[in-house]
Amino acid sequence: QVQLVESGGGLVQPGGSLRLSCSASGRIFRIDTMDWFRRAPGKERELVAAITTGGITNYADSVKGRFTISRDNAKNTVYLQMSSLKPEDTAVYYCRARVLDMDYLWNNYWGQGTQVTVSS
Repeated sequence: QVQLVESGGGLVQPGGSLRLSCSASGRIFRIDTMDWFRRAPGKERELVAAITTGGITNYADSVKGRFTISRDNAKNTVYLQMSSLKPEDTAVYYCRARVLDMDYLWNNYWGQGTQVTVSS
């Protein structure tokens, strides 16, 4: 019904930058909050950043001042601009969207994940 496709991951040196994108498609009536999560090796999944339809944002303390979340509501797309990357940012990054579908049912949908590796 609804698909989320992420892109933009890769290998980057410490101090570098990457921009992740996540586009939602399918039987979408409306999208509410869109988020980015990550799961590092041996750790639990954590919320990295969230953004409401109106643009209100929230960040994990570990990424404040370095990551910026934004969205394009017309394109059903959320972005995560990551700067000053550190080795501890290495993880699989997942986007999530809270979607009201064409049957007027709310559900959370997840992307497939994109690997971000920060290493010299």
